[in-house]
Amino acid sequence: MGLGRAEISIGVSPEDVWAVVSDFGGIDKWMPGVESCRLEGEDRVLGMLGMEVVEKLYNSDASKRELVYGIVGGSVPVDSHRATITVARVPETDGGGSRVVWEVEVEPEDMVPVMEQVYGQSLEALRHHLEP
Repeated sequence: MGLGRAEISIGVSPEDVWAVVSDFGGIDKWMPGVESCRLEGEDRVLGMLGMEVVEKLYNSDASKRELVYGIVGGSVPVDSHRATITVARVPETDGGGSRVVWEVEVEPEDMVPVMEQVYGQSLEALRHHLEP
């Protein structure tokens, strides 16, 4: 199992970042390449880059500001995938705002660089979506 990580600082409150990140059915509003998103129970079905991707929501914890989901179907070349997005408060002494971390466990391991690139670009898009 390969492990990957992308992170970013965003100059808005963790509550505002969490409001966007925790909207499991709203990822198409800010993530590049996502052309469509629909919810089917606890799953979201994404249309992106000519593929369909089915992701299952495993946990959304507002008190921890942590979202855990995984790819469970579609046309993505992964055998196993589990991602966690966390939003933390950055102390005012360090500039304030939020720190967003997107971690992934994925198999095959050679998908780690792909996931890190996608999540890094997505976090940049999230920052652009949120910052004035």
